[in-house]
Amino acid sequence: MSREKIKVLFGLHMMLMIYSMSGIFSKMAGQQSFLSFQFCLYYGIIILLLGFYAIGWQQVIKRIPLTMAFANKAVTVVWGIVWGVLVFHESLSPVKIIGAVIVVAGVVLFAISDGEKAHG
Repeated sequence: MSREKIKVLFGLHMMLMIYSMSGIFSKMAGQQSFLSFQFCLYYGIIILLLGFYAIGWQQVIKRIPLTMAFANKAVTVVWGIVWGVLVFHESLSPVKIIGAVIVVAGVVLFAISDGEKAHG
């Protein structure tokens, strides 16, 4: 895998992490009174995060195939688990861990098969 492709994939995963952070603020906004200052603040942050993500996503899909970008998007499930545990002190069950491993394995398998197809 070329150095350029690794940089693009790293950027993609940073974008996906940012995208997943919108879920944190969405949950926090849902705990506030409708149209209160905190509610509006959290939703403003969501809009900023999603705007930043949208711009970054467009830059990424110019550089890698769309199928690879969408296959990697599944990693947001893993980020959701991470944020749930770190920010909201949710429990980490064996089923969640198994699910996260399956998602990561699927992304890795797709990347490997895509790389073989490009070279084969």
